Formats: sequence, C-alpha cells, structure tokens
Amino acid sequence: MTLSLASRSCYAGRVTQRHTDEVESLDPASRRVLERAEAEGIELIRFLYTDHGGVTRGKAASRSRLAERLRSGIGHTRAMMAMNMLDQLQDVPGMGPVGEVRIVPDPATFVPLPYAPGAAAMLSDLRNQDGTPWEACPRAFLRDAVSALAEAGYTLMAAFEPEFTLGRREPGDPVDRLVPIDDSLCYAAFGFDTVHDYTIRLVQALEAQGMRVEHVHPELGHGQQELSIRHAPPLRAADNHVLYRETVRGVALRMSMWASLAPKPIAEQAGNGAHLHLSLWDAEGRRELLSDGAGGLSETGRWFVGGLLAHLPALTALTCGTVNSFRRLAPRMWASSYVCYGPDNREAAVRVCSPLGSGVVNLELKPSDSSANPYLSLGAVIHAGLDGVRRRLDPGDPVEVDPDTLTEAERHRLGLRRLPASLDEALDALTADEMLMEALGPLRRTAYLAVKRSEAAAFAVQDEEFELFHHFRVF
Repeated sequence: MTLSLASRSCYAGRVTQRHTDEVESLDPASRRVLERAEAEGIELIRFLYTDHGGVTRGKAASRSRLAERLRSGIGHTRAMMAMNMLDQLQDVPGMGPVGEVRIVPDPATFVPLPYAPGAAAMLSDLRNQDGTPWEACPRAFLRDAVSALAEAGYTLMAAFEPEFTLGRREPGDPVDRLVPIDDSLCYAAFGFDTVHDYTIRLVQALEAQGMRVEHVHPELGHGQQELSIRHAPPLRAADNHVLYRETVRGVALRMSMWASLAPKPIAEQAGNGAHLHLSLWDAEGRRELLSDGAGGLSETGRWFVGGLLAHLPALTALTCGTVNSFRRLAPRMWASSYVCYGPDNREAAVRVCSPLGSGVVNLELKPSDSSANPYLSLGAVIHAGLDGVRRRLDPGDPVEVDPDTLTEAERHRLGLRRLPASLDEALDALTADEMLMEALGPLRRTAYLAVKRSEAAAFAVQDEEFELFHHFRVF
C-alpha cells in the first residue's frame, strides 16, 4: 500500500494522538517512568519476574511501546511457571501450551541498570487477562502474606544478607568450572584489594538503584564476598534481592568476570548463604515487638520464633530451594543444620541477633540462600511466624552451643531435629505441612512441587560436576 503525503500526515497524526491518549490514561507513577525513560535515554525496559525454579526471567519493552505496555503488560505463556532451572517444562495442569498471562510491571520499581547502559528494569506481577492476580504469581503470594500480617496488627522489616563467589568461568571437561578470583583469607585486608575495582562498581550500581549498602567484606571461601544492603518492607526487600542478584552478575560480566550466588558453586569452598533478617513492628511501624527491652525476646517474639521452628523443615523447601542448597546445610558449617534458635548462635537455624544502638532485636534465618524465589521464601516465613503468634507456639529453651557438639541423647532431650538433608526430604516436609500448603494455594503448590521434584530427579542421575556447573551458571 502506498500512501500519499496527505494520507501519511493524517496517519501520523492519528498515531500521535493515540500515543497522547495512552500517556494521559496512565497513572502518575507510570507517566514518571515514561519521562525518565525519555530523559535518560532508556531504549529497553526489562519486565522481570522470578519463577518456581528461582530463576529470574522476563521480557523487554521498547521505549516507543512503553506507554502501552505499562498499562497492558506483555503477553506470556503460563507454561513458564512450570519450567525448571534446566529449562525442562513440567506437566502441570493449567500451565501448558494453551493460555496466557500478562507480565505487568510495577512502575514504583523502575530503575535504570548501571551495568547495562540504555536498559532499565521493573519488577513485575503475573496477571490474568482481566487484570486480577494470577494464582501462581510470586509477588501476589508475598503481598497476601503481608496483608495477613497487617490484619493481625503487625508490620515487618526484612533484608537478605547474600554472599557470592567472584571468579572466572573457565572451560572444563565435560563442563565449565568456576575458578575463584583470589585465595584471600576470611576478612583479610588483602581481600579488599584483590577485588577493589569490582566492589566499587558494584556499590555504585546498587546505590544508583536505591539500595543502601550496609557493609562489605571478604568471606571464608576463595573469591567469596559478602555485601549487605539496608532492610525494607517485605515486598521492597524481595524486589531488592532480585535486583541485587542481577547487579552482582551484571557488573561482573561487564568486567570479564563471573559471579555466582549459588549455594555451593565450588564443592571444596564455603557455601553462599542469603541469611534472612526480620524485625516485627506494630501496625504503624513505630514500636518494635520482638524485643523484651533487655536484649532478649518478648512473648510475641518467642511465639514468632516458635512458628518458624515448627514449620522450618517445610520452609527449607522454599528458602533453600535447590539440590545444591543442601550441600551447604551441613553440621559445623555455620549454615545451620538443626531446628533450634539461640542468642548470637551462628549454628542455630534462627539466630537472635544482639541489639545494636537502637535496641531493636532482629532474627536471622540461616537456612536461606539466593537460589530461592525471594517472594515465596519471605512470604512463607511470614506465614510461619504469624502462625506461631496466633497459636502461641513455645520455641522451648534457646541453644547456646553448637548443637552438633551435643550427644544424640542431649539433642533428643532438647527436641533438636535435624533439618532436611536433601531437596526431596524438604519437599516431603512441605507436602506434609498443611498450613504452608494451604497458604501456597492449589495451582502454586502443584507447580512448585512438580518443578522441584523434577530438579531433584534430574540431578540425581548426574555427577557432581554437572550439578555445580548448572548451579553456578544459573545462579
């Protein structure tokens, strides 16, 4: 079809008017996104979500179509939430070739990506065609947990405390291997110097995305780093963790390195955790509720811990969601291997952290790593803690020694159960946990269990090298 000059002018006018109408129909937050994308020269905007395998996936919209996509989202097959970390699609009813959801971005999460010039990202919800939350949307699960907390009169602050291994991906036979960037000692000053350029770029990139860096140090493993960011309300904390993971890896790739947040990317080195820190507050967020005012736990705090411990075997299926996770959860690894809590006990599954100058007590959940979907992980933890408060569950006495140094009889007397030793054991515990299964809902729990069972089966017939490669490659 050939248009005359007058026809082309008329067509262009209609397109311009349609774009203007689209922009004017948007909410103020979405219009600010459009303004920033234009002003900052953003060409592609990534709409990101995290799947049941713990993998962050998404699609990108061009700036020219952003106004439309902010409102409608981008079409996406439901099947992707039945994909495991090896890109093997599982047979889950309602997640096959028929049916579509929309990847709908949250404008409040818009951030330009410092390590990817010309690109930005937004964390996204998975919604039905009518705009309602899809039953398998991870962000919706966390929102529901936060709503349940609010209905009970509470708010919560959270932060993930991730570790990662910095190195180079080198060819191996038959698979590639991760070679650490240095052999620095734990907390050694020399370790700061070996990765200084990378760390400065990483800090700058995180701060540019609104994440306040708390502290940085070389960790126990070769090439292992720990960099913590400031706590936030639950949804923001989970969003931050997704952006953090992408930034750690993105900055490394731009510097011809490889960064992995996998729980155990190198068998003989220390594992990478993502300890989850929590503090509980009243509905207005003014009064902290875990502390008894003397550095210990309040009654509410004890109940919250009681809920975590009661559901902990099942929780590990969500907070430590891969086969590789359970290489890390071993005795005397400072990663926790028994269901117990204790003041500043770094071998306890729940550490009661000494209050700092503010006097605020926070809990540290140690069986937690970056291979988990942070929305499912944090949402499940909230449900577990809240269940403990509602049922006034007694956590028992705190454990003030490494539980692995106790005799079997002493552990039995104290009721110290061993955490699941494999992903399959954790999934069995999750399946048996009525409260968490109910909270997950029929579609989400069916898909999650199918995905994770398939991963356990796939790695069971492979060797160690295969497992390590695919985990450091993906996470």
